[in-house]
Amino acid sequence: MQECGKGLVDIKIDGERLLLALPEPQFREPAASHVAAVADGLGVRAAHIQRAAIVDVGPVWFTVQLVTGDAVRALAPDMSKLAALSAIGVTGINVFGLYPTSAEANLEVRSFAPGEGIPEDPVCGSGNGCVAALIRRDGVLNARAYSASQGRCVGRDGQVIVQFQGNTIWLGGHAVTCVEGSLRV
Repeated sequence: MQECGKGLVDIKIDGERLLLALPEPQFREPAASHVAAVADGLGVRAAHIQRAAIVDVGPVWFTVQLVTGDAVRALAPDMSKLAALSAIGVTGINVFGLYPTSAEANLEVRSFAPGEGIPEDPVCGSGNGCVAALIRRDGVLNARAYSASQGRCVGRDGQVIVQFQGNTIWLGGHAVTCVEGSLRV
């Protein structure tokens, strides 16, 4: 168990992977003008956004679905326009699209939080949690589990595993230690 801003979070070990139980998501429907602003910041037409929701799992992500994972990877967003969207009370913009025939992953995710000083998070747990919550709410995938690819656009090749068990969404994967340290008091 781990404590975070949303309270206590269950953690489990699945083979070599560590997974956490997503806090109960809260949804808000975005205004059409906000969807248009997100589309403009992403450099796509609003009609290319298949679904949109503001999802709160601790961090609050404006989460949108594009038609394919390839469309998500092709994005060249305007970071200043996306940063301005923090004024509506979101951490950032989270985008996903499906890969119907990929053997590597079921979908592609990108998480942009330039208003928080993070132009693009290479692998974002809360962003993937919001995607999973929206997928479950809207029945986007008929599956008990899926894998999401994230980070290739910033030189990483992350993969997040999502499992739906009852009312719980589990997400996680493998991690690499990049920095170690200790504090002396």
